[in-house]
Amino acid sequence: MDIQMPEMDGLEAARALRAQGGACAGVPIIAVTANAMASDRADCMDAGMNDFVAKPFKAADLRACMLRWLDPQTQPRAR
Repeated sequence: MDIQMPEMDGLEAARALRAQGGACAGVPIIAVTANAMASDRADCMDAGMNDFVAKPFKAADLRACMLRWLDPQTQPRAR
C-alpha cells in the first residue's frame, strides 16, 4: 500500500482495514514509500501493516516481500 495517497493516506487506510475485523484483519499489508526512516517504518507497523518496502526498490525485492506474506510455508508472524 502506498503511504502517500490522495484523500486517505496509507496509514489511515491500513487502520481502517484492520478496524473492520473479519477477513480484512488478516490481509497482509506491505507499505510502499519513499520515506525510509526508522520512524516511518514504525509508523507503518503501528498502523497495522505487516512489512515495509522503501522506494526505489527492485521488482524482485517487492516480490520477495509479498511471497513472505503469501506463502504459508514461510509466513512470518505479524510484527
